[in-house]
Amino acid sequence: MLDNLTQRLAKVVKTMRGEARLTEANTAEMLREVRLALLEADVALPAVREFISRVKQKALGEAVISSLTPGQALVGVVQQELASLMGADLGPQASQLSFATQPPAVILMAGLQGVGKTTTVGKLAKYLQEQHKKKVLTVSADVYRPAAIAQLQAVTAQVGADFFPSHVNDKPVEIALAALDYAKKHYHDILIIDTAGRLGIDEAMMQEIAALHGAVKPIETLFVVDAMLGQDAINTAKAFNDALPLTGIVLTKLDGDARGGAALSVRYITGKPIKFAGVSEKLDGLEAFDPSRMANRILGMGDILALVEEARKGVDVKTAQDLAQKLKVGGKFDLNDFKMQLMQMKKMGGLSNLMDKLPAQMQQAANGANMDQADKQVRRMEGIINSMTLQERAKPELIKASRKRRIATGAGVQVQEVNRMLAQFEQMQAMMKKLKGGGMMKMMRSMKGVMPGMR
Repeated sequence: MLDNLTQRLAKVVKTMRGEARLTEANTAEMLREVRLALLEADVALPAVREFISRVKQKALGEAVISSLTPGQALVGVVQQELASLMGADLGPQASQLSFATQPPAVILMAGLQGVGKTTTVGKLAKYLQEQHKKKVLTVSADVYRPAAIAQLQAVTAQVGADFFPSHVNDKPVEIALAALDYAKKHYHDILIIDTAGRLGIDEAMMQEIAALHGAVKPIETLFVVDAMLGQDAINTAKAFNDALPLTGIVLTKLDGDARGGAALSVRYITGKPIKFAGVSEKLDGLEAFDPSRMANRILGMGDILALVEEARKGVDVKTAQDLAQKLKVGGKFDLNDFKMQLMQMKKMGGLSNLMDKLPAQMQQAANGANMDQADKQVRRMEGIINSMTLQERAKPELIKASRKRRIATGAGVQVQEVNRMLAQFEQMQAMMKKLKGGGMMKMMRSMKGVMPGMR
């Protein structure tokens, strides 16, 4: 996510922190590096100019110059201004969805074709159900794109929300009004309307979505924009903002572009808050957007709060407690327990997702490990365990040469992979013994040798 920008700015931050004294020369050098980093990441020139101007003004201010650690004080200024660029100055409530209306609250999704609108509707429905306990209805007013209605029906079913059927022969405004009537009669809290996009901005699309907006009077009108569009994202955002009273922005494919800075410019150009960011293709890959926390991640400071939230969502507390109790009373950590640990990791989005939220120093500690490759290895390890009998999982010591060959054949891997997985299991088993004895620090030091892909 915004890898190039993060690498450049993390380097600048490290240099700034080491400065015992700020001079006009080293401040100018730092600002030049930051400016280049932002421009290379496709952040709009007007946004870059204002950002640099504000940082420069504060960098030469009394609070930074008189600080005992001016380099660190300057890092704080850059973090604050980057967060402001992304909407922190709009206040904490700006990035929240508003439900302050007589149910159903209508959310209208707008944007070009191919930006991920329909998938985002499914992700948003899942988010609203899980995080806000809302009863959600979705409907497609896209009567032009082949299979658009069927696609929304499929993703809505996947997330367990309700779907209102529509047909390509219907008029978009009539579809939306019928869905709204249905939502009222069936006591839905929220109606999400997926609208038609085009490959480019045209008058007919803008008139249609303006008519839809006038008919259903949504409390939220969200502009969905692809972070990979580069400078085109800015032009599109401006056109939609002129045509519609937008209330917020949803960034999609933020995980797919090493630059992605244009997405940061959309907030600046429209003046509207970023409310959500799509961080993976999975239907749970939608995060509520927090400007300060995103600024931390871009500056290589990590997002520990997001990591904690992932853990809270992904970790099965009862399973963890059962394992702790089992170890406490002298039970052995077996391959069933090992598989459960791998599954918990997958629930948290895999190693690559977790690494993205760690501070830059911790990411560097992984010595450039290929986390995507590590995630594949985790899946292979799970496949190997699935090829074992229940007895073998409970008593790994039974697994000798002939059993290893059978397990390897069943999992579609070489015997060496089975041996490697068993060696990693034995290391984890040894760590669990230390954990029981309170050796947490020893265990953490051992992690590098056990986690797939880390050295």
